[in-house]
This record gives sequence, C-alpha cells and structure tokens, in this order.
Amino acid sequence: MRLNSIPLEVSDKRLQIDVKLEGNKPFCVVYCEGQAKLTYLPEHGETRVITHQGKVKRVKFDEGEDF
Repeated sequence: MRLNSIPLEVSDKRLQIDVKLEGNKPFCVVYCEGQAKLTYLPEHGETRVITHQGKVKRVKFDEGEDF
C-alpha cells in the first residue's frame, strides 16, 4: 500500500512527526481519529482524500504519464 502508518507523539495539542524524506519528493500526511498516515505524491496525477460523515474514508490515486 502507498499509505504508511506513522507513529504519533501528541503533546500540548501539537502533532509531531519524525519524517525521513526521500530526496525532494512532495508528500501528504492524513490524520483522522488518532491515526496518521503518510504518502508520497505521484509525479503526474491526482491524490484525493475521500471523506464520509466527517471521517476519512479512503485515499484515491489517479496517475498518468505525459506522452
């Protein structure tokens, strides 16, 4: 899976995440109900966060490539 669970350290109402970056790639962190997941964004495409009743339901990736 593309979404990787990350350990959380919540203190003073701040979310602290220790991230080991892979070069200069853009990434996204999604947080819901005490869980956080990290994913790197595709070079060409869309990443959508789908919610339902105020909660994260799924993350969809739509990739393409220039011809």
